[in-house]
Amino acid sequence: MTQSPQNHNRLPLSEVVADCVKRWFQDTLKEARAGDSSMQVLVGQMYYSGYGIPRDAQKGRAWLTKASKNRSSVWKVSDKHPGYNASDSDSDEQIKEQK
Repeated sequence: MTQSPQNHNRLPLSEVVADCVKRWFQDTLKEARAGDSSMQVLVGQMYYSGYGIPRDAQKGRAWLTKASKNRSSVWKVSDKHPGYNASDSDSDEQIKEQK
């Protein structure tokens, strides 16, 4: 059985995913540096968890501190996985208060 030339250029899925995660971090960092507080939270979470970047709790705290100047709920998500929004945490609090 002969393989087509395209098959020789394929990367393992793990490498493709790792590249996507790194690019996601870079895109998020760009938006965070531009002042988007949601992206600042996400960058902080990514640093805390080592998602797309080597784990660095100090840098994670710095980004969350920056974001907390505009959003008081930021610290509630510092230990959450990337993508968990501070606004998600706010709605969790409202649900608890209603019960």
